[in-house]
Amino acid sequence: MQFITAALETLQVSLQGVPDIPGLRVFDISVPLKDDFDPLSWLSCQALYPQFYWLHRDENEEAAALGAVCHFDSLPEARAFLQQQARQDLRLWGLNAFSPERGQLFLPRLEWRRERAAVVLRLNLFSATSLHDDARLARAQLEALRPSVPLPALKLTLTHERNLPEYEGWRNLIEQATQAIGRGELEKVVLARASDLQFNQPVNASAVMAASRRHNLNCYHFMMAFDPHRAFLGSTPERLWRRRDLELDTEALAGTVANHQDSRQAARLAEWLMQDDKNQRENLLVLEDICQRLRNDVSALEAAAPEIIRLRKVQHLRRAVRAVLNRADDGRCLIQLQPTAAVAGLPREKARRFIIDGEPFDREWYAGSAGYLSLANSEFCVALRSASVTDSTVRLYAGAGIVAGSDPQQEWQEIEHKAAGLRSVLFGE
Repeated sequence: MQFITAALETLQVSLQGVPDIPGLRVFDISVPLKDDFDPLSWLSCQALYPQFYWLHRDENEEAAALGAVCHFDSLPEARAFLQQQARQDLRLWGLNAFSPERGQLFLPRLEWRRERAAVVLRLNLFSATSLHDDARLARAQLEALRPSVPLPALKLTLTHERNLPEYEGWRNLIEQATQAIGRGELEKVVLARASDLQFNQPVNASAVMAASRRHNLNCYHFMMAFDPHRAFLGSTPERLWRRRDLELDTEALAGTVANHQDSRQAARLAEWLMQDDKNQRENLLVLEDICQRLRNDVSALEAAAPEIIRLRKVQHLRRAVRAVLNRADDGRCLIQLQPTAAVAGLPREKARRFIIDGEPFDREWYAGSAGYLSLANSEFCVALRSASVTDSTVRLYAGAGIVAGSDPQQEWQEIEHKAAGLRSVLFGE
């Protein structure tokens, strides 16, 4: 990877003579797009953390960011930093938890970013006291970078597995939910299951991400490695929002049926999904909630007709929503849109309380969001079809929307299908 080595050497030269003053400095180098260079593999070879990988579901944007110049514990805190710096293209990457007041975002030391065929390697310096001191630290970090090597194949042996909850607990939780819906306390609640898979050796999170990227098409792929032992990753079809200046794109993605390898059978399942009252009702609830939440923050709003998106294991109903914001405020977008009715329920606060009280695990980053923000634009996907990796344990997450008439066995089967998108790649499918 001589082109990366050459770019890093150029950055080293750029760091000479940085003044002893506070502030921000950004160094960009254009690098060629090479088919044999995988930014995920390169990222995984480094000993600098945190690390963040991102591949857009349209595959027209990809990024690998490593090392934190600045950390932020919430999106509003991150946005305030961007406003102070007043640089439109400065990007912060990371996660927002299911409870959106908590986040983990960072300004990376080094960022490889591709937009279509254009690739830039960016180095960030920031210091409240001395850019000269930060440049010295950055030089040491650049010198410690390692060459890229291919990711290893996944060769894992499962030694133990448990579900939280197991089916009996799931059935009881669904019954409690449908009873609350019947009493008029809830319209919908999205309940999830965590599955802990224990393996015979530490799990390489980047190798899991690479395998999911190969198999789970039409998805956002993201990975946040916090340190050498812990990571959160996923391959999700759902956009939370994309903002380009004042233009906002979001979507109602709810309603699920299995996919099938045979195209004709898949088409029959898709047609059933388009006609099914329960799934259409579930999707419309999400759409109506999005429109209701955005109505005071936009000058225009339009929802598209429903469509089917076909993934490897499942198919979904999706309605795209386009709006024009009154002002570009990503913190406001997060508060209004997360968690959506597709991952929490309605009314939102009552559904969140039901989830917190009823589910036997902490969602943490699951059903939160992953992506980036800048003053010019931002994009976050919903952190579904996701997993936490801690040494030799992988926790898989999957959820289902519960409405009046939901059947525990059918909902259990739905989360089995959803979890299969990541579960199958762990076993070499």
